[in-house]
Amino acid sequence: MKIKVCGMRDTENIKELIAIQPDFIGFIFHEKSPRNVSEKLDINIPKTIKKVGVFVDKSNDFITKKTNTFKLDYIQLHGKETPIFCTKLNKKGFKIIKAFRIKTDFNFDITKAYENSCDYFIFDAFGKYAGGNGITFNWNILQNYHGNTPFLLSGGINKTLTESIKKFKHPKYIGIDINSGFEIAPAKKNITEITEFKQKINS
Repeated sequence: MKIKVCGMRDTENIKELIAIQPDFIGFIFHEKSPRNVSEKLDINIPKTIKKVGVFVDKSNDFITKKTNTFKLDYIQLHGKETPIFCTKLNKKGFKIIKAFRIKTDFNFDITKAYENSCDYFIFDAFGKYAGGNGITFNWNILQNYHGNTPFLLSGGINKTLTESIKKFKHPKYIGIDINSGFEIAPAKKNITEITEFKQKINS
Protein backbone atom coordinates (compact mmCIF):
# COMPACT_ATOMS: atom_id res chain seq x y z
CA MET A 1 0.00 0.00 0.00
CA LYS A 2 1.55 3.30 -1.11
CA ILE A 3 1.66 6.19 1.36
CA LYS A 4 1.59 9.83 0.32
CA VAL A 5 2.17 12.41 3.06
CA CYS A 6 0.95 15.79 1.90
CA GLY A 7 1.27 19.34 3.20
CA MET A 8 4.93 19.24 4.23
CA ARG A 9 7.05 22.38 4.69
CA ASP A 10 9.14 22.20 7.88
CA THR A 11 12.69 21.10 7.03
CA GLU A 12 13.38 19.12 10.19
CA ASN A 13 9.96 17.48 10.02
CA ILE A 14 10.62 16.46 6.42
CA LYS A 15 13.96 14.91 7.44
CA GLU A 16 12.16 12.84 10.08
CA LEU A 17 9.58 11.78 7.51
CA ILE A 18 12.24 10.75 5.00
CA ALA A 19 13.62 8.32 7.58
CA ILE A 20 10.41 6.24 7.45
CA GLN A 21 10.34 6.15 3.64
CA PRO A 22 6.88 7.20 2.46
CA ASP A 23 6.29 6.69 -1.26
CA PHE A 24 5.36 10.32 -1.92
CA ILE A 25 5.89 13.65 -0.15
CA GLY A 26 3.46 16.41 -1.12
CA PHE A 27 4.18 20.14 -1.20
CA ILE A 28 1.27 22.55 -1.55
CA PHE A 29 1.60 25.60 -3.81
CA HIS A 30 -1.69 27.31 -3.01
CA GLU A 31 -1.63 30.66 -1.22
CA LYS A 32 -4.95 30.07 0.57
CA SER A 33 -3.61 26.94 2.27
CA PRO A 34 -1.99 27.16 5.74
CA ARG A 35 0.49 24.61 4.34
CA ASN A 36 1.52 26.73 1.36
CA VAL A 37 5.19 26.49 0.36
CA SER A 38 6.51 29.90 -0.67
CA GLU A 39 10.27 29.34 -0.54
CA LYS A 40 12.56 26.65 -1.90
CA LEU A 41 13.37 24.03 0.74
CA ASP A 42 17.03 23.26 1.30
CA ILE A 43 16.75 19.51 1.75
CA ASN A 44 17.87 16.46 -0.16
CA ILE A 45 15.03 13.98 -0.72
CA PRO A 46 16.09 10.51 -1.95
CA LYS A 47 14.97 9.54 -5.45
CA THR A 48 13.08 6.59 -3.93
CA ILE A 49 10.62 9.11 -2.50
CA LYS A 50 8.64 10.96 -5.16
CA LYS A 51 8.07 14.70 -4.76
CA VAL A 52 4.54 15.87 -5.55
CA GLY A 53 3.52 19.49 -6.07
CA VAL A 54 -0.13 20.28 -5.32
CA PHE A 55 -1.74 23.05 -7.38
CA VAL A 56 -5.25 24.50 -7.44
CA ASP A 57 -6.34 26.18 -10.69
CA LYS A 58 -2.88 27.62 -11.40
CA SER A 59 -1.59 28.59 -14.85
CA ASN A 60 0.48 26.27 -16.98
CA ASP A 61 3.46 28.64 -16.61
CA PHE A 62 3.18 28.82 -12.81
CA ILE A 63 3.04 25.03 -12.52
CA THR A 64 5.94 24.55 -14.93
CA LYS A 65 8.13 27.04 -13.05
CA LYS A 66 7.46 25.45 -9.64
CA THR A 67 7.93 21.95 -11.04
CA ASN A 68 11.34 22.83 -12.43
CA THR A 69 12.45 24.87 -9.39
CA PHE A 70 11.50 22.17 -6.87
CA LYS A 71 12.40 19.29 -9.22
CA LEU A 72 8.99 17.71 -8.71
CA ASP A 73 8.30 14.15 -9.87
CA TYR A 74 4.51 14.58 -10.04
CA ILE A 75 2.06 17.42 -10.49
CA GLN A 76 -1.14 17.04 -8.47
CA LEU A 77 -4.04 19.10 -9.78
CA HIS A 78 -6.64 19.72 -7.10
CA GLY A 79 -8.93 22.27 -8.72
CA LYS A 80 -11.19 22.46 -11.77
CA GLU A 81 -8.45 21.67 -14.28
CA THR A 82 -9.81 20.29 -17.55
CA PRO A 83 -8.68 17.15 -19.38
CA ILE A 84 -7.13 19.41 -22.04
CA PHE A 85 -5.12 21.26 -19.38
CA CYS A 86 -3.84 17.93 -18.01
CA THR A 87 -2.93 16.76 -21.49
CA LYS A 88 -0.89 19.91 -22.19
CA LEU A 89 1.18 19.35 -19.03
CA ASN A 90 1.51 15.65 -19.74
CA LYS A 91 2.86 16.41 -23.21
CA LYS A 92 5.62 18.45 -21.56
CA GLY A 93 6.75 15.20 -19.97
CA PHE A 94 5.21 15.81 -16.55
CA LYS A 95 3.52 13.03 -14.58
CA ILE A 96 0.03 14.00 -13.47
CA ILE A 97 -2.15 13.16 -10.47
CA LYS A 98 -5.71 14.51 -10.74
CA ALA A 99 -7.77 14.90 -7.59
CA PHE A 100 -11.56 14.68 -7.52
CA ARG A 101 -13.71 15.86 -4.63
CA ILE A 102 -16.36 13.23 -4.08
CA LYS A 103 -20.01 13.91 -3.28
CA THR A 104 -22.70 11.25 -2.88
CA ASP A 105 -23.93 11.90 -6.43
CA PHE A 106 -20.47 12.16 -8.03
CA ASN A 107 -20.52 11.01 -11.67
CA PHE A 108 -17.43 8.86 -12.24
CA ASP A 109 -17.88 9.16 -16.00
CA ILE A 110 -16.16 12.54 -15.54
CA THR A 111 -12.88 10.74 -14.89
CA LYS A 112 -12.85 8.99 -18.28
CA ALA A 113 -11.59 12.06 -20.15
CA TYR A 114 -8.58 12.23 -17.80
CA GLU A 115 -7.49 8.61 -18.23
CA ASN A 116 -4.93 9.18 -21.01
CA SER A 117 -3.10 12.07 -19.34
CA CYS A 118 -3.03 11.06 -15.66
CA ASP A 119 -0.85 8.52 -13.87
CA TYR A 120 -2.99 8.45 -10.72
CA PHE A 121 -6.26 9.83 -9.40
CA ILE A 122 -6.94 10.96 -5.84
CA PHE A 123 -10.47 10.64 -4.52
CA ASP A 124 -10.93 13.20 -1.74
CA ALA A 125 -13.82 14.39 0.41
CA PHE A 126 -15.85 17.35 -0.81
CA GLY A 127 -15.43 20.20 1.67
CA LYS A 128 -15.08 23.96 2.10
CA TYR A 129 -11.47 23.97 0.93
CA ALA A 130 -9.73 22.40 -2.06
CA GLY A 131 -8.05 19.94 0.32
CA GLY A 132 -7.05 19.44 3.95
CA ASN A 133 -10.63 19.66 5.20
CA GLY A 134 -10.13 16.84 7.69
CA ILE A 135 -13.38 15.12 6.71
CA THR A 136 -14.04 11.68 5.24
CA PHE A 137 -16.64 10.47 2.75
CA ASN A 138 -18.48 7.21 2.15
CA TRP A 139 -15.82 5.08 0.49
CA ASN A 140 -18.45 2.66 -0.82
CA ILE A 141 -19.22 5.28 -3.48
CA LEU A 142 -15.89 4.37 -5.07
CA GLN A 143 -17.29 1.01 -6.16
CA ASN A 144 -18.94 3.06 -8.92
CA TYR A 145 -15.49 3.81 -10.33
CA HIS A 146 -14.69 1.39 -13.15
CA GLY A 147 -11.79 3.23 -14.77
CA ASN A 148 -8.27 2.03 -15.50
CA THR A 149 -6.29 4.70 -13.66
CA PRO A 150 -5.05 3.66 -10.17
CA PHE A 151 -6.16 5.86 -7.29
CA LEU A 152 -5.20 6.93 -3.78
CA LEU A 153 -7.80 7.37 -1.07
CA SER A 154 -7.84 10.75 0.68
CA GLY A 155 -9.96 12.87 2.99
CA GLY A 156 -9.70 13.11 6.78
CA ILE A 157 -7.67 9.94 7.17
CA ASN A 158 -6.20 9.42 10.63
CA LYS A 159 -5.04 6.53 12.81
CA THR A 160 -8.59 5.69 13.97
CA LEU A 161 -9.43 4.60 10.41
CA THR A 162 -6.65 2.00 10.15
CA GLU A 163 -8.91 -1.07 10.31
CA SER A 164 -11.45 0.43 7.90
CA ILE A 165 -8.66 1.15 5.44
CA LYS A 166 -7.41 -2.42 5.64
CA LYS A 167 -10.93 -3.69 4.89
CA PHE A 168 -11.53 -1.41 1.91
CA LYS A 169 -11.08 -3.18 -1.42
CA HIS A 170 -11.06 -1.98 -5.02
CA PRO A 171 -9.05 -3.30 -8.00
CA LYS A 172 -7.55 0.14 -8.71
CA TYR A 173 -6.96 1.19 -5.09
CA ILE A 174 -3.19 1.44 -4.56
CA GLY A 175 -2.61 3.78 -1.64
CA ILE A 176 -3.47 6.41 0.94
CA ASP A 177 -2.98 10.18 0.90
CA ILE A 178 -2.69 11.63 4.42
CA ASN A 179 -2.42 15.20 5.63
CA SER A 180 -4.27 17.05 8.40
CA GLY A 181 -5.27 13.88 10.29
CA PHE A 182 -1.65 13.38 11.32
CA GLU A 183 -0.71 16.96 12.14
CA ILE A 184 0.65 18.56 15.29
CA ALA A 185 0.15 21.93 13.58
CA PRO A 186 -0.44 22.98 9.96
CA ALA A 187 2.45 21.63 7.81
CA LYS A 188 4.01 19.75 10.76
CA LYS A 189 3.30 16.01 11.07
CA ASN A 190 3.32 13.56 13.96
CA ILE A 191 6.00 11.20 12.64
CA THR A 192 5.43 8.60 15.37
CA GLU A 193 1.76 8.26 14.41
CA ILE A 194 2.59 8.06 10.70
CA THR A 195 5.19 5.35 11.39
CA GLU A 196 2.69 3.24 13.33
CA PHE A 197 -0.03 3.82 10.74
CA LYS A 198 2.29 2.82 7.89
CA GLN A 199 3.30 -0.38 9.67
CA LYS A 200 -0.28 -1.36 10.54
CA ILE A 201 -1.86 -0.89 7.12
CA ASN A 202 0.91 -2.92 5.53
CA SER A 203 0.82 -5.70 8.12
